[in-house]
Amino acid sequence: MKKLLYVLLSIYLPVAVSTLSPCPAAAQGDPLPSWNDTAPKKNIIAFVERVTKEGSPDFVPIPERIATFDNDGTLWVESPVYTQVAFASDRVKELAPQHPEWKTQQPFKGILEGDMKAVVATGEKGIYQLVVATSTGMTEEEFEQSVSTWIAQAQDRKFKRHYNELVYQPMTELLTYLRNNGFKTFIVSGGEVGFMRPWAEKAYGIPSEQVVGSTMKTELETRDGKPVIMRLPQISFVDDGPGKPVGIDTFIGRRPILAFGNSDGDQQMLEWTAAGVGQRMMLLIHHTDADREYAYDRTSSVGKLDKALDEANAKGWTVVNMKDDWKHVFAFQP
Repeated sequence: MKKLLYVLLSIYLPVAVSTLSPCPAAAQGDPLPSWNDTAPKKNIIAFVERVTKEGSPDFVPIPERIATFDNDGTLWVESPVYTQVAFASDRVKELAPQHPEWKTQQPFKGILEGDMKAVVATGEKGIYQLVVATSTGMTEEEFEQSVSTWIAQAQDRKFKRHYNELVYQPMTELLTYLRNNGFKTFIVSGGEVGFMRPWAEKAYGIPSEQVVGSTMKTELETRDGKPVIMRLPQISFVDDGPGKPVGIDTFIGRRPILAFGNSDGDQQMLEWTAAGVGQRMMLLIHHTDADREYAYDRTSSVGKLDKALDEANAKGWTVVNMKDDWKHVFAFQP
């Protein structure tokens, strides 16, 4: 009996311990195989090793290892239009027979006529009009189903791939590497939270409760004797620019020690992260690869990277040059 107990312990105890205790960074092989051995990769690994080494003056306890990531342009493609705008555009075409007034109203008119320049010209106001018109007046469950159906069917025009295939392979490796070392990873995005939650866990391993984004106003209603959450045609919170630190403080409750973005909309999140005490890491992706993805920065209508790039260079934040620092961009590319 004692021998059997010993055998069982020898099998299951190491497994239990491994699931409870993150692997030390130094004990792993190459955790970022899709990254070139350039400065950003070295900086990331050095940072993780510093904050996870017990007894080190830079050691950070596991509950404080919070990492926040923008979504559009940081974890997946955002050019030439944000993916949620592509979703909203398809929804406008689907709903147009019920809204004859859209034929003469921008940005709906531009969508129906294929005039994306006219849509872009409406700016953020136009984008929010599209989002409100195509994602409210229904329950949360109904909206989630519409997003899930679209994600499973719609394809990007350039790559001819489903949008959830256009996640950056180096970033999924980074998310896994951080989680293996005791980090809790969050999405903090200007995108609408209801749009991201249906597919984020499968794409990134980030569960719904760790997705922070812009939100629509909701309320509880009773339908057929059952309580449902209804999405109302009003934006409740914009999680972009200065809204990102507010969103982190409100929904996460801890200041991150690592923050990763790609545009001026992420600048305040990185600044707030940098202002904390102790070891901090701030990173930006610079889209420089027109062959494997896109090249854009200071004058782009999506993912504009101008002031944040200047600040990154001035303050020594890590800037990831997509063309030079990534071996692969997408998993499907050779």
